[in-house]
Formats: sequence, C-alpha cells, structure tokens
Amino acid sequence: MFDGRFKSEIEKAIRPVGELLRRTKMSPDHLTMLGLVIAVGAAVAIGAGELPLGLFLVILAALPDLLDGALAKASNSASQRGAFFDSVVDRVTDSVLLGGVAWYLTTERGGHAGLVPFAVMGVSMLISYERAKAESLGLQAKGGLMERAERIILLCFGLLFGSILYWVMWAMLVLTSITALQRFIKVWKAAAVAPRTAERQAVSRSRRASRRVTRDRYRAKLQTRRRDS
Repeated sequence: MFDGRFKSEIEKAIRPVGELLRRTKMSPDHLTMLGLVIAVGAAVAIGAGELPLGLFLVILAALPDLLDGALAKASNSASQRGAFFDSVVDRVTDSVLLGGVAWYLTTERGGHAGLVPFAVMGVSMLISYERAKAESLGLQAKGGLMERAERIILLCFGLLFGSILYWVMWAMLVLTSITALQRFIKVWKAAAVAPRTAERQAVSRSRRASRRVTRDRYRAKLQTRRRDS
C-alpha cells in the first residue's frame, strides 16, 4: 500500500543521498548486506528481550534497504542480479526478525505464542510467491493491505509497546492473510481475462496477415496485367 502510494515521493527525496553514497565507492550489494547484518543483531536483541534496542536496530536495518536502490540508480549499476539479490535478502531479513520475535514470545508466553510469528512468516512468503509467479506469467500482483513496508512499521509499533507485541503479531497475521487473498483474487481475475485478450490478439494478427496476402495477390495481378499489356 505504502509502496504504491509513496514510492515515487520517497525515491525523489532520497535521490541526493544516493549521489552522496556513490562517492564512497560502496556498491548497492554492500548496503544490502549491511542491512542484513543489522537485522540479525535486531533479532538477537528482540529474542533476548531487549525490545527498545531491537526497535532501534530494526529501524537502522531498514535504512540500507531504503538506500540501496537510490545508490544503484545514482551509480548506474542497477541490474537483474542486484534486484534478485536484494529480494532474496529481504526474505531472509524478514525470516530472521520474525524468528527473533518468535523466540521472545516463546520465552514470555510459551510455545503456542511463538507459533504466531512463524505463521506470519509463512503467509508473507506466500504473498511474495504470488507476486513472483504472477510476474512469470506476465501478470501483476502488487498491492494489498499488508505489504513488506507495512509489516515492518507494524513490527516497530509492537516493539515500541512490548506488552501488546503478541496481539500485534495476531493483527499482522490477519492483515497479511487478507493481503494474500487480495493478490490471489487479483491474479485469478487477470488470468481469466488474459486468454481472451491473447485470443483477440491472435485473431487480429490473422486478419492483418490475411489482408496482406490479399493485397499482395492484387498487386501481383496488376503487375502481370501490365507486363501483358
């Protein structure tokens, strides 16, 4: 949701930072790895019950993830390899952070409470898979109530008010499940329209080809008549 509404404004705001980072000779992959390392530290802090420190590190880990794209554009180093690497590291980061939350909730509330973050992790992976599969089929599956940015913001809210972190995880699970359903319906409808669109395109191409053949035959007859005359 935030990604679709505010992405262009955020990219415009951080463009000068990308230019500054370019002068440091850092690569976008360096920033991506830095974010992962900080996220691991955040997960350890959360699991140990140091929620304020965990909150600070989660916010700090989000900064490299925000800036690596700006650096890639500023240094003209955007590539499929970098996009793939960034996407994979995002999934690893999410898993590590939710693993830290699961450890903390298990310690504080017992094993059943620790299952909720793992359920959030599973549905989050489903959301990512839906988008990847849709794009491989030439369709779009972006959007929804609880994309990655919203999950990070909601996690920060839960860490800020640690006493309600368990219930924040439940809210995240519900909203993430709704998002997965939204994307499924979106792709399902688009996939139903796509074959008809492809069929119409095929018919249109066939008609154009038929008109070209007719036109070519007519021209050939005209040339034959001219030679005979």
